[in-house]
Amino acid sequence: MTLIKTKYNRRSFLKVSSAAGGGMVLGFSWFASCNPTPEQIKAMPKEWFDINGFLKIGDTGIVTIMSPNPEIGQNVKTSMPMIVAEELDVDWKDVIVEQAGLNTVHFKRQLAGGSQSIRQGWQSLRMTGATARRMLMEAAAKKWEVPVEELTTNNGTISHEKTKQTVGYGEVASAAASIEVPEEVDLKDPKDFKIIGSSRKNVDAKKLVTGQPLFGLDLKKDGMLIAMIEHPPAFGMKLKSMDADAAKAMPGIKDVLTINTRPEGFEAQWSDTSAFNELVTIVGNSTWEVLKAKRALNIEWEVDTKLENSSDHEAEFLSLLDKPTDEPARQDGTPVDVFKNAAKIVERTFSAPFLAHNTMEPMNFYAHVTADKAELEGPIQTPEYLRKSVASLLGMTEDQISIMMTRMGGGFGRRLYGNFGVEAAAISKAVNAPVKLVYTREDDMTQGTYRPDYKVTYRAALDADGNMTAFHIRGAGTNGSPVFANRFPAGAVDNYLIENHTKESNISTGAWRAPRSNFIACAEQSFLDEVAEEAVKDPIEFRLSLFERAISNPVGEKNDYDAERYAGVLKLVKEKSNWGADTPGVFRGVSAYFCHNSYVAQVVDIVMKDNRPKVQKVWCAVDCGIVINPDAAKNQIEGGIVDGIGHAMYSQLTFKEGKPEQNNFHQYRLIRHSEAPDEIETFFVDNGIDPTGLGEPSLPPIAAAVANAMYKATGERLYRQPFAGEREILG
Repeated sequence: MTLIKTKYNRRSFLKVSSAAGGGMVLGFSWFASCNPTPEQIKAMPKEWFDINGFLKIGDTGIVTIMSPNPEIGQNVKTSMPMIVAEELDVDWKDVIVEQAGLNTVHFKRQLAGGSQSIRQGWQSLRMTGATARRMLMEAAAKKWEVPVEELTTNNGTISHEKTKQTVGYGEVASAAASIEVPEEVDLKDPKDFKIIGSSRKNVDAKKLVTGQPLFGLDLKKDGMLIAMIEHPPAFGMKLKSMDADAAKAMPGIKDVLTINTRPEGFEAQWSDTSAFNELVTIVGNSTWEVLKAKRALNIEWEVDTKLENSSDHEAEFLSLLDKPTDEPARQDGTPVDVFKNAAKIVERTFSAPFLAHNTMEPMNFYAHVTADKAELEGPIQTPEYLRKSVASLLGMTEDQISIMMTRMGGGFGRRLYGNFGVEAAAISKAVNAPVKLVYTREDDMTQGTYRPDYKVTYRAALDADGNMTAFHIRGAGTNGSPVFANRFPAGAVDNYLIENHTKESNISTGAWRAPRSNFIACAEQSFLDEVAEEAVKDPIEFRLSLFERAISNPVGEKNDYDAERYAGVLKLVKEKSNWGADTPGVFRGVSAYFCHNSYVAQVVDIVMKDNRPKVQKVWCAVDCGIVINPDAAKNQIEGGIVDGIGHAMYSQLTFKEGKPEQNNFHQYRLIRHSEAPDEIETFFVDNGIDPTGLGEPSLPPIAAAVANAMYKATGERLYRQPFAGEREILG
């Protein structure tokens, strides 16, 4: 067991507990059928007692656990309550999960981003369950007049062995609500986990497969109007004039107006990334009526800033990569001198295009703004920052604004940037009515925010024995470089140089699944394979030799990875894939990468069918610490692999005179079912370490594993994404 202090969060526990103390909150039947079974009727509590901000325990022992973080498909609505239920020691079948709204008093870090929900919530979620369990035990101890230390719990029941007494949680819930929060509680030893580490079905699974409303686009409210926006057709343009008479006269249209989402005095958050702040807005009764009116608008736009071409970025990046920086991001040893005297130098340049997020559910948000409050609801990864922005926009205090989160039909970083929520609030205020803002697919794809385009040059110096003696990376990107200065092979090479360049742009960019890593992992791991070939070494053994140096005698003190864990996943995937076996017609590639505090290594088998590459199988080794829900974790890994293959092979967004040349899926190529791997086998390292990130780490390395396998199949190295040619992209 681990003893953990509750004091740092004691105030919020006490506030909730004292507010509930002995009172009740009325429950409602989660069995919404017309003819509930006798068992269902018996199971429904008559009253509920608040234990803390995460829990409500009914008099029958049914437990409601609030899921605090946004659900974006990463399964936190199931896995976070599993952590609470584990420490509470309740039977999972007696648990109801509800999505919590934004509440910064009861919850911490209500954000979906950076694969950090479980990692950041691990201790507080465990403490929540353990604290509630302790309070229930103390209530039982008082009831029986026995020492609390003599009590045990199991699946929602408290027992006293000496007197053979037992009591269900529900029977002492009312008394527990009034007990003072303990200053410290015991956490379970991981070997005693019963829920954590076992596969549990998604708590929304039945609703998802039966099409019940869960997503923002499903939302309907009484009196709600539909709103759509029209933004400039190109980055660098703004509204000049508008003739909306024809649109206003169409059936069902309430108003056509312009809104400014960044008025004077607006305090922008980091999440307020949008290139278009003055928008034309159409408001009406239904989606179809508003969409028809949107198409009837007569708008004139004018150039405001430079209209960029993505093809020009290529030349600008090349120019930047020819220049040393004034101050390197990192330098170990004397790399310049070592390169001058190298027996062999390997130099390669890699590039990747802009990418759209292309969530299945386009951006949308509901807002109802009145004189003294604002109610917002919709799919958002950053509700706390959205509330700050809306408060600034409306001139309200944050406690006047409520935000409820719906399930999201994809995010991948796009819903970190809540401009659409701010827009919904501005429209609701302007028309003095509740509205749901809905983007079309074309709105979504052409308004940003995009994965930046990148270019990077790698150089490696080899001595006469094929040992790598120096390593140099010079990277450039739109609105930021993709290079991480302190990641592998930093620490494994005596002479090491990192230089970063940035090209500023009016094209809005931001986080895209595994930011920066989604490109740089492919470049790095493809390059290391090529260096290994030049050194006449097996690609896995070549990497392991570098890790051995980083383990035994690391260079520098800022290396941001654990070389033993990194090498561990590479060894595991080597073993599981039977690396080195020669199968005719099967071509293998390997890759390994560290990001979001987790380690992933992958081996890919490719076969050629009709002269086209087909990913036959992927072996994937993952070190992410304790795995909460194995089946859900495998789903995360598999999703990242498929997503990574598809975008590396087929996807790109290009600009001509500031205008995106792809605005829907007939032009922007995503992976198809037949192109997904036939099989993915995942292996998790069981090391008992606290959980780390999982939603993103499997995506970055897969592109290089595919590229390295394709080289074996075709004899050609791949340096530019997407890997497939234009003919295949459109075909």
